[in-house]
Amino acid sequence: MVSKKQGLTGGVAISLAAVLWGLDGVVLTPRLHHLPIDYVVFVFHMIPFLLMSVIFRRQFRYITQFNRSDYLFITLIALFGGALGTLSIVKALFLVGFKKLSIVVLLQKLQPVFGIMLAALILKERMAKKYLLWASLAIVGGYFLAFGLKVPRIEADNDTLLAAGFALLAAFSFGSSTVFSKKILYKYSFFTATFYRYGFTAVLMLVVVAANGNIGALTETSSTQWIYFLIIAFTTGSGAIYLYYFGLRRVKAMVATICELFFPISAVLFDYIFNDYQLSMVQWLSAVVMIFAIVQLNRQNDRRKKEA
Repeated sequence: MVSKKQGLTGGVAISLAAVLWGLDGVVLTPRLHHLPIDYVVFVFHMIPFLLMSVIFRRQFRYITQFNRSDYLFITLIALFGGALGTLSIVKALFLVGFKKLSIVVLLQKLQPVFGIMLAALILKERMAKKYLLWASLAIVGGYFLAFGLKVPRIEADNDTLLAAGFALLAAFSFGSSTVFSKKILYKYSFFTATFYRYGFTAVLMLVVVAANGNIGALTETSSTQWIYFLIIAFTTGSGAIYLYYFGLRRVKAMVATICELFFPISAVLFDYIFNDYQLSMVQWLSAVVMIFAIVQLNRQNDRRKKEA
């Protein structure tokens, strides 16, 4: 039984992690847009993994304990949640060039739509009856959030279209990673799963960076950019993830969903403060509809799990 004090601590931890993610998406990561995207994603995972290798070095003992299935799912987590998901969201942020950053971040919140769908397909979890209704409403809200009432023209809105597409790909990838993570978390702790997610992703991205000939970016990164990398590593990277899961163990799933709303709220606020970008009235309404639908999705999913 979780006490009120533990619940409050957990809620604050999740809310703080959500705010940090909003800060990262709008303020920190876009400041690295002069660097190759694959290199940025590699460093995002390399620095936290090096830190974790020192602090949690005992996690290396699991290398000899993993079976083929474990290696498969850890690789899938690293591929989707680490490499593909992060590449997609960073690409989306870079494409909009400090404009409409909050829209990209908000579209990423469609992750539960894909997560619940994939859980039904891969884990054979029963899908809530109203899933299609709320999922459709969330996607429609996401469309009007990105484009408002106008029909996007490929020539004029090419970067916006691409950014929206990459944000959706990131949401799909992170949703996939959540499903694959469940397979690992049945046997291992979150610390072990996170440790190897960062390690495997760092290795995958090192191969990608080397193949693309961008390894030389290590010597071309400025001191200011290294400072941003370190801030991200300690705060919005591994720091926020550990805060999130620390809180998740102390609150109910529905409470966690509400606390996570600080992510899109903070993203919109930071986008206004740092980039002077404001959502239109249609986009505000669309964001509210999308987030409401996602909350209902999580609520239905939580209720289904209790019934099961």
